[in-house]
Amino acid sequence: MRALRSLALLAIVGVVAAGCHKASEGPAASGSQAKSLRVVYIPKNTGNPYFDEVVRGFKDACTEMHADFFTTGPTTADATSQIPIINEQVQRGVDVIAISPNSPDALNQVLDDARKKGIAVITVDADLVGNETHRDAAVLPTDFSKVGPSQLDLLGKLVGFKGDFAILSATTDAPNQNVWIAGMKAALSGPKYSQMKLVDIVYGDDEPQKSTNEAEALLAKYPNLSGIISPTSVGLAAAAQTLKLAGNYPGGPHAKGAGIQLTGLSTPNQLAPFVKDGVVTAFQLWAPYNEGYLAAYIGAKIKDGSLKPAAGASFDTPKLGKREFSPKLEVTGGPLVTFDKSNVNQYNF
Repeated sequence: MRALRSLALLAIVGVVAAGCHKASEGPAASGSQAKSLRVVYIPKNTGNPYFDEVVRGFKDACTEMHADFFTTGPTTADATSQIPIINEQVQRGVDVIAISPNSPDALNQVLDDARKKGIAVITVDADLVGNETHRDAAVLPTDFSKVGPSQLDLLGKLVGFKGDFAILSATTDAPNQNVWIAGMKAALSGPKYSQMKLVDIVYGDDEPQKSTNEAEALLAKYPNLSGIISPTSVGLAAAAQTLKLAGNYPGGPHAKGAGIQLTGLSTPNQLAPFVKDGVVTAFQLWAPYNEGYLAAYIGAKIKDGSLKPAAGASFDTPKLGKREFSPKLEVTGGPLVTFDKSNVNQYNF
């Protein structure tokens, strides 16, 4: 696990753009800066604080490389909501499109069109699972094959490896969510989890209100629920608020038995108040800053011809050191970190 000090140094919340098709920073239109490398990042949707820290990584790397950076995204995380934004950035003549895709296949054609025009395409945080040939490289938060099993194991420890549990995910098309859920299901077949049962999977579409509604529905539908896993920052925060108001978290005023254990993936700043109040015992995440930083460097090096993604190829960055491409041309930001009362206040992102 990454040392607490090193991760904390990387984590100070940035500011992400809000509103559909509105960039927070734009490339220079004329003068000497017009020749600078132009990098755009398209998150899944605006208004999600998780992506603030990804944006901060992009900004720092682009400042180091004297590149122009801006970010723009859709207001919703629908499978096709990013298509018009990609087309718009192609028309603007950007050099690098970094994107957290909302679908593994809905963007294939527009990304192909961008690459034909010489634009480097880097997926960030999620990948085009099964369609990796439609991008140049991918920067993933961590080793995705370990996220699902790790989340299930964390919940298992919290509930004593017994009882019914549900999953509150983002959208049905979210590539990373689906990979993690598949990992949970696969791990669930092991003898260690023989007394745990997955009763439902619901989707909050990474929208606070819909996620809240889905969490409330789970509580009403499954009165004997022991736990909930929400591997998305929006969903986890919404579920935590729902449990807090309902009072059925461990030790809560309306808890039945041991109460409902909630875990998932989110930022320490979002979840720290819920950990302090006892609503959430433990949760996990990685360093999202690293993803933006690495994606900016990879895109820039591809454009200047100094890096050609290939299995086993490596590159160095001033701040994060050496990284190596996997057979699918992926690099990872770092390992999962488990946050609880003992360490959550030592992080700031």
